[in-house]
Amino acid sequence: MNKSFKAGLLIIMLVVPALVFLFLKGFGENHYTLPRYVPRMDSATGAVMMARKVVNGREVTDTVFHTLPAFSLVNQDGKTVSEKSIAGKIHVADFFFARCPGLCPRMSSQMQRVQEAFMDSDEVVIMSYSVDPGHDTVEMLQNYAQQYGAVPGKWHLLTGDKSEIYRLAKKGYFITAKEDDTTSENLEDQFVHTEMFVLVDRDGVIRGYYKGTDPEEIDKLILEIKILLHGYNIGAKSSQS
Repeated sequence: MNKSFKAGLLIIMLVVPALVFLFLKGFGENHYTLPRYVPRMDSATGAVMMARKVVNGREVTDTVFHTLPAFSLVNQDGKTVSEKSIAGKIHVADFFFARCPGLCPRMSSQMQRVQEAFMDSDEVVIMSYSVDPGHDTVEMLQNYAQQYGAVPGKWHLLTGDKSEIYRLAKKGYFITAKEDDTTSENLEDQFVHTEMFVLVDRDGVIRGYYKGTDPEEIDKLILEIKILLHGYNIGAKSSQS
């Protein structure tokens, strides 16, 4: 092997990795996009609804997705909270009841982590809806809020008209929250309520479902909230890296 060939081989070995690095740095950024859930259907044709909109300065045709419907409930501070209260904000929703002996405490402990992670971000709020509003009065929710450190204005524990809450669960967030065996002495049997957390973007579109008792799923939720914030060009101050 002559010297010129060796020199050429050495140059290639040095230059190629540098070129690959520059390419990846300039063009290889990973753009992770969260899915959007529940496309709207045309009631007449059954087809997915489409609409024209502007994205990055270009007009495109895109799917029309379901958005959170109007509602009006009361939080643990006795204040009215509606869809207007969270317009333009990212929120995480779950359904619970204060008397729940097993599932809800584990869910609420994980929701504490979400609150802590975005304590300094006004763009992220939490909505916990009681599926037992007849029992979960404002006073009961105040006690529950104190137990889990729910910060006023950041984490809303909500009560109100039962039919509105259940309609919101099934028609708004597309999850199960309905009365089941009301004759059972076991409170867990009296309410069939999901352990899922729901991530909703600031346009009211559902962006993810997460098992609220699984720490790894909550890690994923926290990460994907950060991704949403980044997509909106909003910095997320977080106690978790």
